[in-house]
Amino acid sequence: MPENSQRNSSFGKSFARVGPQMDARGATAHRRRLLESAHGAVVEIGAGYGATFPLYPAAVTEVLALEPDPTLRELARAAAAKAAVPVTVEDGAAEALPVADASVDVVVSSLVLCSVADQRAVLKEVVRVLRPGGQLLFYEHVRSEHRFLGAAEDLIAPLWSRMAGGCHPNRDTASVIAQAGLTVQALERFGFSALPGNPRLAHVLGTACKS
Repeated sequence: MPENSQRNSSFGKSFARVGPQMDARGATAHRRRLLESAHGAVVEIGAGYGATFPLYPAAVTEVLALEPDPTLRELARAAAAKAAVPVTVEDGAAEALPVADASVDVVVSSLVLCSVADQRAVLKEVVRVLRPGGQLLFYEHVRSEHRFLGAAEDLIAPLWSRMAGGCHPNRDTASVIAQAGLTVQALERFGFSALPGNPRLAHVLGTACKS
C-alpha cells in the first residue's frame, strides 16, 4: 500500500475506500500469487488496511506488519485479529525496519515501493534484515514500456505524487531491486486497471533473493 511519512490521515481514509475496489478487480488475486512462497518470519512494509493478511499460507510462522498511516494501521489491526497466521501490526516505515540483521525469511512489498521517498534506502534495509537465501516478494505498478504512455507518466509524476500519498507512476522498480544486490529470480509483467475507467497500467509480480 502507498507509504509516505509525510502523508496525512485524509489519504489513509481515501485509500481505505478505494482499496477494496482494487481488490475486487484483481488485486486480491495478484496478492495471493505473490504470497504463495511466503514462509517463516515475514516483515510486510506498508501493510495498509491488511489486505494481504487473509492470504498468508500456513508456512508463515509470524508476520510483522508495518504501517505509518494511523487510519490504515487501525484497520490493519482489526484485520490481523482475524488472520490465520500470527500478525503483529506496528507503526513503522520501510526506511528503518525494527528488526535485527539477517533475522527475516521474507519481506513483502505490496504496492509500496512506488511511494517510498527513497527506494534505494528501503532496499538497503531489506537486504540488511533478510537472512542469506531470504526473499523479497514484490507486487508493484511501474513505468510503462510503451513510449508515449511512459512519457505521460513522467510528465504527471510530480503532480500525481502530491495528490496520491507520494506515489510515483514512473518507477522502474525491478531494476532498482536488482541494483540493490538482490537476485531477481522471477518477474511477471502485466497490465492492470485498478479502478473503473482507469487504463491498464504496467504492474509487476516478482521474487528477489539475497545471496
